[in-house]
Amino acid sequence: MNFDFSPRVEELRGLLSEFMEELVFPAEEIYAEQMASAGDPHHHPQIMEDLKAEARARGLWNLFLPDPDLGAGLSVLEYAPLAEITGRSPDLAPEAVNCSAPDTGNMETLHLFGTDEQKRRWLLPLLDGTIRSCISMTEPDVASSDPRNIRTRIRVDGDHLVVSGRKWFSTGAASPRCRLALVMGVTDPDGHPYRRQSIVLVPMDTPGVDVEHSSAIFGYQERGGHATIRFDDARVPAANLLGERGAGFAIAQARLGPGRIHHCMRAIGMAERAFDMMCSRAKARESFGSALADHGVVQDWIAESRILIEQARLLVLKTAWMIDTVGVKSARIEISAIKVAVPRMAKAVLDRAIQLFGAAGVSDSFPLARLYAQVRALQIVDGPDEVHIRAVARRELARYEPGYETSL
Repeated sequence: MNFDFSPRVEELRGLLSEFMEELVFPAEEIYAEQMASAGDPHHHPQIMEDLKAEARARGLWNLFLPDPDLGAGLSVLEYAPLAEITGRSPDLAPEAVNCSAPDTGNMETLHLFGTDEQKRRWLLPLLDGTIRSCISMTEPDVASSDPRNIRTRIRVDGDHLVVSGRKWFSTGAASPRCRLALVMGVTDPDGHPYRRQSIVLVPMDTPGVDVEHSSAIFGYQERGGHATIRFDDARVPAANLLGERGAGFAIAQARLGPGRIHHCMRAIGMAERAFDMMCSRAKARESFGSALADHGVVQDWIAESRILIEQARLLVLKTAWMIDTVGVKSARIEISAIKVAVPRMAKAVLDRAIQLFGAAGVSDSFPLARLYAQVRALQIVDGPDEVHIRAVARRELARYEPGYETSL
């Protein structure tokens, strides 16, 4: 394994870091002011369009997509350090460079499985950053970590598909800029448990699509929200089927693998920002006659945090290297491993930073509490920790025969 960054990646890292320092971090306060002034949690502020225009002008656009004709042409390993940088300002930077979830996963899915017409209608506007999208998988009435539980039905009616069911936590769907939902539902209820589902492309303005409400996360209402959507006999052309009928589970897994590693890359950036804030605060504040940085417990927090961050980053880089060299399917256990390890790490680092900041750490005067809420949610998003731990354990146990042991 070689994790050296190529000259092009080093150049992009420099450009992206400059973009963050010159424009993104200063824009955070402007963003907050424009959102507060609008009085709408799903308002699309002008500062975001300003950042997007500047990012495109600097060549920082669609960095996640390996296709050189549509994206930056970077491998997953090359994209990793760039995604980490954007994670330092997760509400602004990923969208500013058109690399935000869930759009990145949806774009990759359309790129891999979409027809030419589906790509023309949906992929190109998404790549251009003029629309947003969501994915509707999770349902309120079942344990959706097991896709066999999904109840939403997609039935064939002549040359149309009719979608009926209720989804929730469809991230981004409350935004008026969200024009498309990738909906997973049952097309073959008597089929193999992992061949019963299909994915259909449903425009958000389709009759029968109703965004009921948007849930906050730990009290934070994200722009675009986490919406509950009712599909009441929503009718779309049969040509809106994504991939083959019955391939919904396989397509979802192909989508979730890269999506999970992108979340982890950005979470490392969140942890690094918290670490920077913790160290700076420790050197700037005094208690009991000495700088906080001189207290042994604070030095322990800083050392342990640095160790955890480096461990997590190396595991993410190894996983990215495996995706590039042997593919998502062969790296699925490593993807599960980082999906557990990285949010745990980031949560621990953020918790220490919050503790060092004291009351200020849990307030909205600093970004730590909001970052903590996002990182904690990552232990559930795209599969809860327990599901991924189970996958890792199964692979490890499969390597052993019953009764094998060594004796002294």
